[in-house]
Amino acid sequence: MILKKKIILIDNYLQNAQFEFQRYKTLGDKTLQQLSENQLHWQYQETDNTIAIIVNHMVGNMLSRWTNFLEEDGEKQWRNRDSEFINHSKSKEEIITYWERGWTCLFEALHSINTSNFDSTIYIRGEVHTIVEAINRQLAHYANHVGQIVLLGKMIKGKDWISLSIPKGKSKDFNKTMLNIESTKDSE
Repeated sequence: MILKKKIILIDNYLQNAQFEFQRYKTLGDKTLQQLSENQLHWQYQETDNTIAIIVNHMVGNMLSRWTNFLEEDGEKQWRNRDSEFINHSKSKEEIITYWERGWTCLFEALHSINTSNFDSTIYIRGEVHTIVEAINRQLAHYANHVGQIVLLGKMIKGKDWISLSIPKGKSKDFNKTMLNIESTKDSE
């Protein structure tokens, strides 16, 4: 019974982690879709990161952290973190392709976790992590950067920004819709 509960908890945690990573990926996807190539390289000030730079950094981190993450330290020898913050002149298509590559690496790694390896020790820059700690560390990191991407996108688009959540002044309408959906499910 205890083993069965543990398996259920592990599965629940992994499904939730995948759901949350997908939620942040989707926010990034929807922001990238709204922007032109030039807008992806826009900087508020010379010292600020562009969306393209943030994507470059996130993907560098994802590839480093999630490639062979059960066997190797998450900070790979081949990673050059400092170069991730240089504004390379990538096209929008190249930026999106790279973005997808990072997320694919992450999701493939998450799918490789199961009850037989869930208790593995993970290393990031020599620091010991449990699987939960490693996942939570990256989830927080990516949520922070996706938030930056969304804010920059909103600043760039201004009044033409298409809201990614409940638009201002529409909370009551949204709640009413959600409650109606739940009522319909309950009556079926």
